[in-house]
Amino acid sequence: MASSATPSTLTLSSLLPQEHPLSLSSFKPKKSLLFTSPTITAFSLYPLVLNCRERKSSNWLHGYGSSCSYVVAAVATEAEVEEDVEEEEEDGVEKKGGVALDTTTKKPKKGKAALPLKRDRGRLTRSKRFLEIQKLRENKKEYDVKTAISLMKQMAKTKFVETAEAHFRLNIDPKYNDQQLRATVNLPKGTGQVVRVAVLTQGEKFDEAKGAGADSVGGEDLIQKIKEGFMEFDKLIATPDMMPKVASLGKILGPRGLMPNPKAGTVTTNISQAIEEFKKGKVEYRADKTGIVHLPFGKADFPEEDLLINLLAAVKSVETNRPSGAKGIYWKSAHVCSSMGPSIRLNIRDMIEFKLPSST
Repeated sequence: MASSATPSTLTLSSLLPQEHPLSLSSFKPKKSLLFTSPTITAFSLYPLVLNCRERKSSNWLHGYGSSCSYVVAAVATEAEVEEDVEEEEEDGVEKKGGVALDTTTKKPKKGKAALPLKRDRGRLTRSKRFLEIQKLRENKKEYDVKTAISLMKQMAKTKFVETAEAHFRLNIDPKYNDQQLRATVNLPKGTGQVVRVAVLTQGEKFDEAKGAGADSVGGEDLIQKIKEGFMEFDKLIATPDMMPKVASLGKILGPRGLMPNPKAGTVTTNISQAIEEFKKGKVEYRADKTGIVHLPFGKADFPEEDLLINLLAAVKSVETNRPSGAKGIYWKSAHVCSSMGPSIRLNIRDMIEFKLPSST
């Protein structure tokens, strides 16, 4: 008979007499019940057929014959439950209340996938001030130039004087040489900023530069000061004879956008005129790699008429300097905004065809 200790699991050895063990050779699973896997090799014990050998000297089957089928069913059920548990643990699925729950740990999102949705981005990252002034304009509505400038001035509510900015998206691809845009524009009403001008020259041009109002004038000595960290200037003008020496400053001035360039009007022999233009409000602009021009055209505290004059001068300059490789529609979109305010979309046709009153 079985041992007196109660087994923790239901097995054949605990239910059948040990003196008449079953022949395991009679447990032959069918081929259709075999289950193979790249990682697990197992087989189901259900259904099984017990070939109980009859012995004349043994009568144990008489007492246990009625429960023989129950024993086989119990063993088969136990084996199937173990197989299900193993498969669920490997798949990372846990069953609770008859419902499969995914217990696998999800990897944290990275890059753009980790960013909030576009509809939630403004609400989560914008300040209360921005969300409040954003209600003053309708999203995706195109405004005429006068209304847009008026709205922009209403939205400039910070503690400092914000800069008025224009952003033009053009149908160009700057990676091609014939579609690059870089030029300057003279803003009639100025930029509202104090521009510090440094001049690299030699010989007779020293006195001319100082007389024109340059903040810093020098030759090789100024080049050495720039290498040592001197950057107290907003524009650097150089004469053509100094350009071979200025080439050594490329790594310092290039990333800051201060490298003298003939297209920007910062390499010239007429030093006095260049200094005067930059002091009055000459602005350099260029299209970035996405074909968008970012251009300041004054301060938010300027009168609306002055901002209108500067904006139209900028539009005319961008239109005049249209690259030769630009095909089809040149203007895609145009927006104006203050430094810390939302953008206001402009009606392109109205912007290009707008004409100032004759009294201005």
